[in-house]
Amino acid sequence: MTSTIAVGDLRVGMYIHLDGGWLSHPFPLSAFRITSPDEITTIRGLGLERVRWEPQKSALHEAAAAAQLPAPASGAAARPAGAATEDPAAALHREWLAGQRSAAQRCEQQYGEASKVLREVGESVHVQPLEAGRLTTALTQAMLDKMLAADEVAVRLVGGGGADRSAAHGLNVAVITLLIARTLGLNAEEMLDVGVGALLHDIGKIDLPTRLRHAEDSLTAAEMNGYRDHVAKGVLQAQRMGLSPGALAVIAQHHENADGSGFPLRLPVDRLSLGARIVAIVNRYDNLCNPATRGITLTPHEAVATLFAQGRSRFDPPVLNAFIRMMGVYPAGSLVQLTDDRYAMVVGVNSTRPLKPRVLVHGQPGERTGLRAPVSTLTQLLDLETQPDLGIRRSLAAAKLPPAVLAALDPRPRVAYYFEPLEQQPRALELAA
Repeated sequence: MTSTIAVGDLRVGMYIHLDGGWLSHPFPLSAFRITSPDEITTIRGLGLERVRWEPQKSALHEAAAAAQLPAPASGAAARPAGAATEDPAAALHREWLAGQRSAAQRCEQQYGEASKVLREVGESVHVQPLEAGRLTTALTQAMLDKMLAADEVAVRLVGGGGADRSAAHGLNVAVITLLIARTLGLNAEEMLDVGVGALLHDIGKIDLPTRLRHAEDSLTAAEMNGYRDHVAKGVLQAQRMGLSPGALAVIAQHHENADGSGFPLRLPVDRLSLGARIVAIVNRYDNLCNPATRGITLTPHEAVATLFAQGRSRFDPPVLNAFIRMMGVYPAGSLVQLTDDRYAMVVGVNSTRPLKPRVLVHGQPGERTGLRAPVSTLTQLLDLETQPDLGIRRSLAAAKLPPAVLAALDPRPRVAYYFEPLEQQPRALELAA
């Protein structure tokens, strides 16, 4: 149950909803609990008179108590008298897990809000092209504001994707493209152009018959030419939307290859924009992991290996190397076997430590996972960076995992990504085995 409250009456601890949507405010989410007076000041600066709030989700008493009571001594925690003292490393790990759960939920919600905006763009592009262009630019700017505010960001696996494949594909390509653009040193204005182009790189497909929206071996030569027309149609749509030249270049060139073998103009690498070179790689990767037709679906690890093996001449080598550093050898979504024989799913990758991702692990150390079903259905989240004696042995296709393990890890049929700011790891957690 929600009710409204005047902005001037907001207090720390209230759980509020900002109904203007994700693009109308600088907060990571549109619904959240106020944690500081600075957040109230920011909300008042939005020009709102009233906002919705949920008393049931609010924590006014806890907030008031926290403001009046002195903080506990360093290393101490509030606990009943006589309670056993918790191991400091265990307490830090519990705190880390809580933070990871919160980060995962935040990424899921941000992905969902961005997907909703992108679907609105697709619905309005024919009747209100300029508004669709403005909305896409605003969405990209909102993503950039949240991405550039963090010192370090990583790729996070999310459960999004839904039934709208085109929106999921556009968002996947845009998220990874922006992360790579950031590592390559593009400035904020260049990243905005690249992000808009990435979100809309396939916008021309809305003017094609459904059968021609995806390249298939069964297409005739004439039909394949029809499919390739989506690039020219996309440029026309982008011009109607009033997009910048940088975004137009991405849409026009996202199927060109560095070796001049692409389409529609067979341009060599020195005539391609950097944004288009990035999107060409990311677009190919997402299509390998999430094929639109009944083609073979590769695991994220297989997709990266394929790009490296087959794309060293097809794609721009510096950009391809940046892509592989960003995604890691075992990208988020990969199913792997650890060096202690347990199975796991990669859920987050930090490009500075690509061989030590965060993983969702099945079972306890020492459990047998051979032909017989595993003893346990327990899963736990581990950061391999904090596990010096534990690593990844190999990547596996879903069919190679025991059924009980697969059910526990529950990989989604579509791989979807978002980005998350990274916080500094507590030193005690880094040293914990």
